[in-house]
Amino acid sequence: MLLNSIELNLCDMQGKLFELSAKVGYGSLEFAKAFMLSKTAFDLDKEFNHMQWAGEGYIIDRISEEDLPKKRGTIYDNETLYWMGYIYRYWHFYTGENSKEIYKQANAELMNGVYFAFHTMSPEMAIDRLKEIYQGKR
Repeated sequence: MLLNSIELNLCDMQGKLFELSAKVGYGSLEFAKAFMLSKTAFDLDKEFNHMQWAGEGYIIDRISEEDLPKKRGTIYDNETLYWMGYIYRYWHFYTGENSKEIYKQANAELMNGVYFAFHTMSPEMAIDRLKEIYQGKR
């Protein structure tokens, strides 16, 4: 499946958002869960929403307004965070699943754990493997 340039830009923006979360002090586990279950992520899942054009700086401010706790938990490295955010958004375009469904299948801890082995795969292959891991746990 080929994503169009708008979809790829949204994947990139979400990857940068996840990187930015560390810079402003959010623990990676806490941020990923809060974001993926947030109204903001729900808005990004829509076919068209103004949030898709807002940029990562605006989105991090909006998430902060949703009472995201600033915890100094474990912070993943930038490459892992970027990949995680990118793959989560790509997953939405690839399967049509919403952010809550995606996070249920691949939480931040799992994504961090598989990063080293999966980050060199195509996004589709990584997502398929993550779905296989989830199916195996059920």
